Amino acid sequence: MTARPGEVLHAARPAADSSFGFRAVSLIRRGHRWPWSAVPPPPDRATYAARHILLASEGRKIPAAAVEVAARLAKNAGAEMHVLSIARIWGSSFGLPHPGLMPNSREWKAQHDLVAEAIAGFDRLGIEATGQVLSSRNAGRRILTEARRRGADAIVMAADGPRHWLINDLFWSQEPYRVRRLAPVPVYLVETGPTAQRGA
Repeated sequence: MTARPGEVLHAARPAADSSFGFRAVSLIRRGHRWPWSAVPPPPDRATYAARHILLASEGRKIPAAAVEVAARLAKNAGAEMHVLSIARIWGSSFGLPHPGLMPNSREWKAQHDLVAEAIAGFDRLGIEATGQVLSSRNAGRRILTEARRRGADAIVMAADGPRHWLINDLFWSQEPYRVRRLAPVPVYLVETGPTAQRGA
């Protein structure tokens, strides 16, 4: 499924992403990027020449600051831009899927609207972008899978401040940090929410 510039695609059923999931798990098993490991900073965004950029959201509104960071990256080497947002599937992966846990029409529309708003922001900055909304109960893994499928060499996400590694897996809002920890490409986080105290 290919989007034309300015078009927002809708996919209710996530594509299989097991191969990349195994790759991420393999990295962890080899001792790389444990939850408590420090993640090296990404390359200088003023000079990094990405060719394919993914501006992603785990469902939060994409702020203008994140659009601007992605736009500056794109202008370094004329990169292609794609915007992805995740409509959350509630509940765990155990048991049979229940229709009540799937995104409803209001939630789908909210995600389409925020992707369309980001695309409009890129248009004002003179950058063509495509967009897509996918559903998942694991936003970080779905974003990483889509980045790999599209050959993205940079990911940009808005993020709240980081929480302590011991509890961050309990918070959906910490998905950007899980993406950064597991991604094989540079991830640029644009912090827009309150920054948690270390150890909080």
